[in-house]
Amino acid sequence: MARPGSPPPTTRYRAVVAYDGTRYFGFQRQAGDTPTVQAALEAAIAQVTGQRVTVKAAGRTDAGVHATGQVIAFDAAWRHAPADLWRALNASLPEDVALNVLDAAPGSFHPRFDARSRVYEYTLYVAPVRQPLLDRWAWQVKAGRPLNNEKMQRAADLLVGVHDFATFGQPPQGESTVRQVLRSELEALATTPPVFQLVRYRIEANAFLYRMVRRIVGALVRVGSGALALDEFERALRAAEGEWPNQAAPARGLCLIAVIYDDGRGDARWSKVER
Repeated sequence: MARPGSPPPTTRYRAVVAYDGTRYFGFQRQAGDTPTVQAALEAAIAQVTGQRVTVKAAGRTDAGVHATGQVIAFDAAWRHAPADLWRALNASLPEDVALNVLDAAPGSFHPRFDARSRVYEYTLYVAPVRQPLLDRWAWQVKAGRPLNNEKMQRAADLLVGVHDFATFGQPPQGESTVRQVLRSELEALATTPPVFQLVRYRIEANAFLYRMVRRIVGALVRVGSGALALDEFERALRAAEGEWPNQAAPARGLCLIAVIYDDGRGDARWSKVER
């Protein structure tokens, strides 16, 4: 216990962060005044605690990508309860960033290296006219008819398992392009005219390559539209010959919804997702 008048001990805190990535140049801090989510978080922590800290994250989302389940950690000396820090930080953060939950973590906790898997969702809609209430968080696919969900799901099913995903993305320098996909599924959502179709694609993997999800979605849309045959999609996946010349879906439809951890007893904690 700290003596009266002595500085409080440094504690590692972890939090689940939600953000609208529209105006940010990705999560990772950049040079100068470039707006990033990490910079916004660190500025709020400095304002509340009077300390400059470095925020660690489970994943470095790209410019324009959103999150509801990003997990972060940082070390700070805070004299009060974690709940007080949580409320103070939310009061100091910009309106497009919020902490869903915050608590003290084991000192060894690392949001990236301790993660068992990550879960992303991609939302798209098919309509002849852009829909302003959807367009900020979903990709408009301009087509005169709905995509073929059955064919898209069959292509998505091929991704489950351990594969070399070099076709769909780039790894950090020196890393393998092999990843394990645990889930890959589409969900058709209710629509109202003039939207023909609203689709949410969810994928869970132990880790992701750069732009992997967006390139997968771009390929799935081509399968659903008939521009790409299912066997061509499968051959491209199996070939693993570097980035396939396939258009990546726009960033605005992508959202990091959960990071799954294991507490040593086999059950997930933090950003849980119903299975």
